[in-house]
Formats: sequence, C-alpha cells, structure tokens
Amino acid sequence: MDRIAFVFPGQGSQSVGMGKTLVEASPAAAAVMAEADTALGESISKLAFEGPAEQLDLTVNAQPAIVAVSVAFLAALRERWERAGVAAPHPAFAAGHSLGQYSAMVAAGVLTLADAVRLVRERGRQMQASGQGRSGAMAAIIGLDDSRIPELLALGAGGGSVTVANRNSPGQIVISGDRPAVEAAAAGAKELGARRGIVLPVSVAAHSALMAEAARGMAAVLAPVAFADPATPLLANADAHAIATGEEARTELIEHLTTGVDWVAAVNRMTAEGVTTFVEVGPGKVLTGLIKRIAPDAAAIATDEPSAEGGLLVPFAAEAPAK
Repeated sequence: MDRIAFVFPGQGSQSVGMGKTLVEASPAAAAVMAEADTALGESISKLAFEGPAEQLDLTVNAQPAIVAVSVAFLAALRERWERAGVAAPHPAFAAGHSLGQYSAMVAAGVLTLADAVRLVRERGRQMQASGQGRSGAMAAIIGLDDSRIPELLALGAGGGSVTVANRNSPGQIVISGDRPAVEAAAAGAKELGARRGIVLPVSVAAHSALMAEAARGMAAVLAPVAFADPATPLLANADAHAIATGEEARTELIEHLTTGVDWVAAVNRMTAEGVTTFVEVGPGKVLTGLIKRIAPDAAAIATDEPSAEGGLLVPFAAEAPAK
C-alpha cells in the first residue's frame, strides 16, 4: 500500500447538510455525532445537517461542527474498511489545516473527541473576542510571486499590523491583521503582479497578532486538559516541524493562533518523507485542491463524495479479497 497521510480541513469547509448522508449510512459516524452533541450539551449535528447557514457559519458553531463531522468521516472510513475486509491503513502523518489540527489530534489519539469539540467551541469564542477595539480582516492574494510578499506587507504597514496567515499553495496566500492594513495591501496587490486581492467576508483576523488575547485565553483553557503523545506523527502549522509529544501538541494549539499556516511546507515535508497519497478526511475538498497544486505527482483523494455510497469515497477498498 502507498505511504499515505490523512489531512483534515479547517474553517470555511462547513456547509449545511454536511455529514447527514454519512450518518444515515454509518452507525460509526452516527455515534461520533451523538458523542459530540453530548459533549457540547446541544445538537451540533442538527445544526450541521439542517442549518440555518448563518448560524452554522458563526465561528463558535462552525469549528465544533467541522471537527465532529471530520471525525465522523474517519470513523465511517474505518467501519467501511473493516466491512470490506481491508486492514485500516496506518497513516505516515495526520495533518490539519488550522482548526483541522484538532481533528488530526483526535485521529492521532492525542485528544478525545469530547475534549476536542469543547475546546474548539471555546477557541471560537476566544477568537471572536480577541482584538476587540481593533477591526480585523483577512484577504486572499492570488497569483503573487513569493518574492514580492515583503513588498505586499509593506503596503499595509501604515494601517497597522498585517501578516501572512496562510500559505495555501504556490501563488495563493491569505493575509490577516488590522482591517486598514489588510485592505491597503489587498488593494495594491495587482501592482506587485498578483492576479487578484480579495478581502474576505470575515471579522476575525485569524493567525495574526490580533489573536494574542485568544492565545492567552486558550493557554489557560488547555492547561488542565489531558494530551497524550501522538500515535501518528503530527506537523506544526507554522513550519511543519514534527510534533512528538502531548506537551508539544498543547503548545501547537496555543502558538498557531498567532502564527501562520504554511500548508505548502507541510505538504512538501510529507512528500519528502515518502508520502505519495493524501486522503482528505472531512467535509469538502479544499485541501485536495491545494495538494494537487503543491504536489502534482502525488495522489490526493477527497472522501466527501455525494455520489458515493453514504456520501463517502473509500480509498483502498478495492484491495479487499474476493469473497
């Protein structure tokens, strides 16, 4: 079998109806969603399945919903592999994009699902409250050569703090910080050779200095939570270094609030370590698209497939022995 990595999506992958078909077809997925509901003391599953979208899209709801649905996809995959007589593959890495780190840590045995959904609910609250008094923003910059990024940030410096929040694929970054700074940089991006600079419809300046208060708050929230050492290697968002212990995982969840997500570095690290197949576990296909641009020679598979049985594409199932 190929050397594989499980990758887990972040905020923005949510959509009304996510996981509904999966849960109807998979007892294992249904059990995950029920556990998440119990942990939160409310039905995050009903919100994920039925909306309304304006409630699901709120940071405090989108984050636990995405983690719960992502873990439900993982449980359904394992269930289907067992049903097909295929040994569940042991991934070389579990990697999450921003919020997806929590899903990856559940997959790697670092956190329980109950702790993860409670933590991301609080993470959403902390992020929404952080930077109050400073108007935050984020913008996608498309088609800019990496060598021009310092000039891009300099364009916004007069309006406050601005930094690279996400390096998603070659020629695609997201900047974050004070709204005047972000807007100024986005407006001038074309002059530096970018195809587009798009201010995003969000009010939270994720992965920027404006999240310092949230980072302090989450440090206190995370302190009493049990973190196990990862059974599957994890990678840090900022620089793709290996996370080998539970304490390093705890530190990662604090630090990544104010540092960027270098998804290009993460994918390159995994391919350099021999990964040839990436399996996106969770709602949507965002990471699959990014990986195809970063590592075109690797296979990238999205498990969220409405046309498949139970809405789940199951890789490697064809390897089951004939019965």
